[in-house]
Amino acid sequence: MTERCLVTIIIPTLNEEETIAGVIEQCKRYGDEIIVVDGHSVDNTKDVASCLNVKVILDNGAGKGAALRQALTVATGDIIVFIDADGSHDPLDIPKLIQPIVEGKADHVTGSRILGGSSELFGGFNEFMRLAGSSFITECINWRFNVKLSDSQNGFRAIKRDIANKLKLTENITTIEQEMVMRTLKMGYRMAEVASHEHRRVVGDSKIILRKVWFRYGYSLVKYLFF
Repeated sequence: MTERCLVTIIIPTLNEEETIAGVIEQCKRYGDEIIVVDGHSVDNTKDVASCLNVKVILDNGAGKGAALRQALTVATGDIIVFIDADGSHDPLDIPKLIQPIVEGKADHVTGSRILGGSSELFGGFNEFMRLAGSSFITECINWRFNVKLSDSQNGFRAIKRDIANKLKLTENITTIEQEMVMRTLKMGYRMAEVASHEHRRVVGDSKIILRKVWFRYGYSLVKYLFF
């Protein structure tokens, strides 16, 4: 890309009133457009975001994946950046995420917690299982597509908007992250990674409950690896 690329930053939210303002303010220096897609928060997340001169939409209640797909339909930037609202992703890393795309070296770039470290994926049994599951899925992707990725699950990523739309994403929950990677590779587009540290959530706990979603991750993995 030789011309300046417009950047849309999409922030999915669900009950993040204590962190959303800080995330938005830090993102403003890097985004030409910021879209907050709210999952019908019962706190003041939506009101806080609405006061900060960004676009705020409500999702359809089906999950994070559905929210990201919905936001894509109204995004206008050349490059889309996805970042979580809980403070675990560092907006200062956004230039690193988009650089390989701007330089024409990649179409889809993920922030790797394996390369950059994580304060969230360590410390307990649930965190251990999340890390083990993420590593297993990533290695399956590496085997199937002959690549060397280190992190297929991080929600912090950048992708060309036209390519994101061509992927025809369908996942409704957080499995959309691995679907996005596998569809990118299956369709012959270029993946890249940059190191990005994942901080521990500022407040609250992860909304991913493994016992409720592990089957969906396994099903999604098999589905997009082979079909």
